[in-house]
Parts: sequence; C-alpha cells; structure tokens
Amino acid sequence: MAYQGSMKLKGSSTSAGSSITASNFGRAHFVRVQAQAAANTVTVKQSSTVIGTVILVTAGDSIIIEKEESHTIETSGNAVGSAVSSPR
Repeated sequence: MAYQGSMKLKGSSTSAGSSITASNFGRAHFVRVQAQAAANTVTVKQSSTVIGTVILVTAGDSIIIEKEESHTIETSGNAVGSAVSSPR
C-alpha cells in the first residue's frame, strides 16, 4: 500500500536499482524506505548489532523508520530511502 500523508524531505534519495548498504542517512532520525523488490528485508543496526528487522512484502511497499542518529539501515534487495521529518 502506498504511503499517503505528508512529510518533509530532509535529503536526497538513495539510488534506485540497488540495495541500501549501512547508511545512516546523514544521521537522520526518520527514514522512509520503499522496496523495489518483493520480500525485501530492512535491517536497522548499531555497528554490527541488529536492532530490528521488518519485511516489505511487495515491491512498492514503504515504511518510515524512527532510528537513532548512529543507527544504519540496510536492505536485502533493491530499495530507495530518504531522510524525512517525523510523520506525526
């Protein structure tokens, strides 16, 4: 399901057509990730320690993740991500 709502963009999107690898998105607190591949696992880490994971089931699914500045995000498949403001 596509995200419907408002958010303030805080940076450029990552490149389309590749996975996200260990990005802290400019130390952003909120990051929107949209899958370009089905069954895409999104992982949040602190160094090498996994904080949590979520699976975006279908290409086009998206999520806004709240994280600490030092946490990084990576995906198992093609996805795009952008730093955004709080969705609240």
